[in-house]
Amino acid sequence: MVSDPLLGAVFVLAAAVSIGSSWVLVARLERVGARLGLSEALLGMLAALAADAPEITAAVTALIRHDQRIGAGVVIGSNVFNLAALLGLAGVVAGRVALHRRVIELAGVIALWICAVTLTVVTGVFSPVVGLLVVLAVLAPYAVILGVRHERLADLRVPSAWSNWLVAAVSEEELELEVAIHPDRGHARDAVIAAAAVVVVVGASVAMERTAAEVGTRHAVPAIVIGALVLAAVTSLPNAVAAVYLAARGRGAAVLSTALNSNMLNVLAGLLIPTTILGLGAPSGETTFVAASYIAMTVLALGCAYVSCGLRRSTGIVIIATYLTFAGVLLAIAY
Repeated sequence: MVSDPLLGAVFVLAAAVSIGSSWVLVARLERVGARLGLSEALLGMLAALAADAPEITAAVTALIRHDQRIGAGVVIGSNVFNLAALLGLAGVVAGRVALHRRVIELAGVIALWICAVTLTVVTGVFSPVVGLLVVLAVLAPYAVILGVRHERLADLRVPSAWSNWLVAAVSEEELELEVAIHPDRGHARDAVIAAAAVVVVVGASVAMERTAAEVGTRHAVPAIVIGALVLAAVTSLPNAVAAVYLAARGRGAAVLSTALNSNMLNVLAGLLIPTTILGLGAPSGETTFVAASYIAMTVLALGCAYVSCGLRRSTGIVIIATYLTFAGVLLAIAY
């Protein structure tokens, strides 16, 4: 039997490799996206998906082993952690983050829709396949809107007031993301490096999930704690580091789009698609609590941002304190 210290060393090494490789993946995919002429908003979604590779891989690995509490916990727990580590921390670091209200409305409506679907799926109200279809019904048009040129948005067959609002919202989101992303145009080498980084991230994330689950089993740590707190926090570190970096550069506004896009893609690629194939298992009180907390934290963050037209240091402290309360309550429920 492998000793606990060795398992711990493997976990730390796997986490470091996974985080480092995901940074390489984000950078190279952004350059490939720039080469393909993607808009800043779509580049932001691509970067969020790449940064989510560790948690998505860890979640899928757990689901393949029929450990639904770890699998669902990683995805939904990392979304709760993202709100604290990205939006909360950005507010604390920057002191004041100005945000466009139209950007909050556009991304916020989609984010809340996906939050609600997540809760209905983990409670068994919707099956994973129904949840997937309902999410794609709004996420696909959202991605199209982000990718369409502004002049073509004005030609959509919707009332002119709607199209004008969409043009303004997408323009403001791209303005927020432009300096934060703005990669150089990539080459074939970037695509090769990105592919290699995917392999490394997947391998390291699988090792990270397996060692964490093994240690948890040996020491009777509840699966939901391993998934929703330990793995969720560790796999979300790339996003947290990016949030501090952007906020310190005065680009904290880009953190909102990064956080919400990351959470949307987490649910889609880490929960709904794999559980449509592998199944989610019976509902549990722990996963229901995590999903409900995900909704509550999203409403809190978006509400504070909308009222103040941004995030303040006091708001960031409230969001982080709410996450710590969530973690404490989850530990009490689990034990």
